[in-house]
Amino acid sequence: MNPCFFCDTTGGTILFNCDLYRIIFIDLETDYPGFIRIVLNKHVKEVSDLNDADALNLFKAVLASEKIIRNVYNPDKINVASLGNVTPHVHWHIIPRFIADKHYPNPIWGEITHPEYIPTKEIIAAKDKLIQQFINFTI
Repeated sequence: MNPCFFCDTTGGTILFNCDLYRIIFIDLETDYPGFIRIVLNKHVKEVSDLNDADALNLFKAVLASEKIIRNVYNPDKINVASLGNVTPHVHWHIIPRFIADKHYPNPIWGEITHPEYIPTKEIIAAKDKLIQQFINFTI
């Protein structure tokens, strides 16, 4: 098997971990505070390769995490994406978006539209509240 970023590293600060998946805070995305990933804990390329129970539990975690992000950050929009083109390992990106953020309305990997954007102190400080929300995470 080729090296896999998600198999070889935690991928960020672990907010929650169970047998099926882990939820990680993406520390390196300083332009997007609140950006988390939900990563399957075993190497699987496609969600449809999971049994129905695991796929459903994974998706429930995505929905519950989105609700937490919305509650903590009150964003203008949430981006939820499962791509895997660069890293073919089942994972979901959940990203709070704000109208004035660096790439809005483009994807965060797209063209920059607001190069002057700096997240507010309140948005940056919300990380502590986010961490607290995941301490007793259940679906």
